[in-house]
Amino acid sequence: MRFFASLLMSASLAACASSPLTTNAAPNAAQTGDAWFDGAQTTLAQRKTVTPVKGKAKNVILFIADGMDPTTVAVARIYDGQSRGEEGEENLLSFERFPNLAMSKTYNTDMQVPDSAGTMSAMATGYKTRVGHISVKKEVPRSDCAASLSAHAPTFVEIAEQAGLSTGVISTARLTHATPAATYAHVPDRDWESDAALPEGVYEMGCRDIASQLIDFSYGDGVDFAMGGGRGNFLPQDAQDPEDDERTGWRKDGRNLTAEWVAKSDKHEFVWNKAQFDAIDPATDPRVLGLFESSHLEYEADRENDAAGEPSLEEMTRKAIDVLSRNDKGFVLMVEAGRVDHAHHGGNAARALKDAQEYSQAVAAAREMTNENDTLIIVTADHGHTLTFAGYPGKGNNILGLVRYVSDEGESKLMLAEDDKPYTTLGYANGPGSVYHEGIDHAERPIGDEATVAGVDYLQPSLVPTGSETHGGQDVTIYASGPDAYLFSGVVEQNYIFHVMMDALRLDPQTAD
Repeated sequence: MRFFASLLMSASLAACASSPLTTNAAPNAAQTGDAWFDGAQTTLAQRKTVTPVKGKAKNVILFIADGMDPTTVAVARIYDGQSRGEEGEENLLSFERFPNLAMSKTYNTDMQVPDSAGTMSAMATGYKTRVGHISVKKEVPRSDCAASLSAHAPTFVEIAEQAGLSTGVISTARLTHATPAATYAHVPDRDWESDAALPEGVYEMGCRDIASQLIDFSYGDGVDFAMGGGRGNFLPQDAQDPEDDERTGWRKDGRNLTAEWVAKSDKHEFVWNKAQFDAIDPATDPRVLGLFESSHLEYEADRENDAAGEPSLEEMTRKAIDVLSRNDKGFVLMVEAGRVDHAHHGGNAARALKDAQEYSQAVAAAREMTNENDTLIIVTADHGHTLTFAGYPGKGNNILGLVRYVSDEGESKLMLAEDDKPYTTLGYANGPGSVYHEGIDHAERPIGDEATVAGVDYLQPSLVPTGSETHGGQDVTIYASGPDAYLFSGVVEQNYIFHVMMDALRLDPQTAD
């Protein structure tokens, strides 16, 4: 214990002596010369100036970073700072500067550790529900088509459409994936993304696949701006994918939903590559469907290598706001960083953090382009993961690297585990990086050098061997700015988010029933 106490004290003193943190003095506060003391005084003064915005919201933007629990936020904060040459610990992501926050309980009504379908449905409808449900109430057993038909839970996008607002849905995952789907579709099984995935007989009962529900949307004039991946779910099996000669669509019913979208009106446009995205002119008041991959979009770390080019999450967010804000009545927009979750499932922290960094930039763009007095921005996650951040690394240590500490002599040294090998700061409680997977010699714990473990393809070590890392059941944070943001405080049920959005917009949450 003496060693660790000495280690932590040495690291703390070294950090304070070399910290790049600077701050302005709080009014009437004496300067101590200590960056963190003086910074706290400044933060206190700033917090005292915050007043709640209680007027009606014209616009609501709901940001979801799939799987972004508090540990992921803390690690992404450091990663973001270090990517600019900073130590990273003092950094804040854009949404961490928002004045209001709360903690959200993420369990499903039938699961302690949830999935994205049930959690996003809670936020989209105000009803907590079962795992696997897409905006269908909890009384319905999973995959029960007949029972689901009378248990659709109206979504905030449907209610906004009925009120005449413009609506948008953006995701770096398939547009038919759980999180975006819950804003516009109703199915008792998240896997029903195209008609090819529907069980026999359910179409005749009245159930429809998720992709077709985006096109056949029955509220208002339909979703106005939708972008993401999942082109395969919108194209028939005999249609060649425009980007990949070896791929075709997945639909069995022969419908080309992209063509049906364009046929809706002269304003409806379909785009599938970066050049077409760049050519979208908001001044023409378009209705846009953008599908940039057959399945999910590229990770942000790999996006520049995409054959046809893809817009970033920030670029899609900016374009959506430019288009939707032309409606004088206002708009609602859901933006998902879906691949944070996918990288975590793969035990690949580097890609998760890069996507989280891009997510922060998208939030910053939205705040820049809107007015805090009339736009409620909510930033949260649907659930957590099992990422761990531990090991006594010294301040400023590469967040993706091996654990190093600063000795009493000021020398950076590797921390060694009981097997006399170094280890990484980041890990997972379970996943594909486990040394306990079959075929791995447990006595020879593999560990790479600094360059290897910091690489984009490195899989962080995990404890329990699972083919895919799992979700976590921890609470996630809600960050909020704008009208009604002050209503986020304490610990709340996840479905509470919907009710704040409806209150901010002054809309009846039962309008679409």
